[in-house]
Amino acid sequence: MKKASQSRQFILISFVVGISLLHYLTPLNLPYLHDIFQRLYYLPIILAALWFGFRGGLLCSIIVSIAYAPHILFQWGGHLTMEMEKYLEILLYNIVGGMTGLLSQRERERTEELRRTALGLEESYQKLRHQSERIIAIEEQLRRAEKLSTLGEMAAVLAHEIRNPLGSIRGTAEILKDDYGPGDPKHEFIEIQIRETERLNRVVEDFLHMARPQPADMRPCPVQDELETIVNLVSNDAGERQIRLVLEPPSLPVLIRADGEKLRQAFLNIIINALQATPQGGSVTISTTVLRTDAATGVCEIRFRDTGVGIDGEALERIFEPFFTTKPDGTGLGLAITRKIIESHGGTLMVESEPGHGTTVTVRLPMPEEA
Repeated sequence: MKKASQSRQFILISFVVGISLLHYLTPLNLPYLHDIFQRLYYLPIILAALWFGFRGGLLCSIIVSIAYAPHILFQWGGHLTMEMEKYLEILLYNIVGGMTGLLSQRERERTEELRRTALGLEESYQKLRHQSERIIAIEEQLRRAEKLSTLGEMAAVLAHEIRNPLGSIRGTAEILKDDYGPGDPKHEFIEIQIRETERLNRVVEDFLHMARPQPADMRPCPVQDELETIVNLVSNDAGERQIRLVLEPPSLPVLIRADGEKLRQAFLNIIINALQATPQGGSVTISTTVLRTDAATGVCEIRFRDTGVGIDGEALERIFEPFFTTKPDGTGLGLAITRKIIESHGGTLMVESEPGHGTTVTVRLPMPEEA
């Protein structure tokens, strides 16, 4: 800004000096040229008024008057009529400089006022937008809490009314199974009965996980050890599906405070979903990094990337809703439970996906200062 101002001042001085030299060096017997040069003085005056406002325009007109006055006194002396005309021209220089500068200054002040108003409106808009987003997020949390409350009541009823009869049905079926060999048609029906009983039991367990407070036992937890445990559990499943399961080690050991059992449950749900969505020959990659929030604290980021079929936009918006599922035999509670576990640890769970290009699930968990 300072350099621009200096450049403008140099241009104005050059104009005034150049026009004055033209006046002093041009013979008086060429009056039409002097008339042209006399009008040229308006150019630096108007520019000064536009660039520097009232003071700039008036100062430039005074400088022009001082530069032009000796030419009138010493070169046009004796011609009273000619002198009066040129003195009036000097008066016009100052009037034009002052009026143009005043108008320019008012216009700049008006522009600055409008700019400040626009900035104020933009800030107000951003605040309203932020508040609107917070209200939407709070409403979503309230809706989720209402659903979870309903689930809690349902889980209590289910645990009492269904689990015990299911246990009795399964026990009876296993006793009957011993009476029929593998070749008997009734053997197959009994196996179906046992499998369906186990599936119903898993549904009840999922309800109980949704209703149960999370987590219960917070202790120092090495993230990589938990991930290695989960990878070992699902390695056989990945081998049968011909999926490459890759666990990338972090550059440094990562320690957080968490309930290890609940955290393993959350990681297991994510990896099982990734394996089920990945076709043969694909891969599932798990990586851990540390993101610094300031000099003292950090965030542990765990990314689960698969090369599966991906999730379309409509389903992606609903994947955390209880009972929403795209699997024929799914309960729609796995990711809802996983999100609840992660949020109960003070973390966040994000899912990014593109149909046909795979899915990335990102878990971020806070790290204690001592880590």
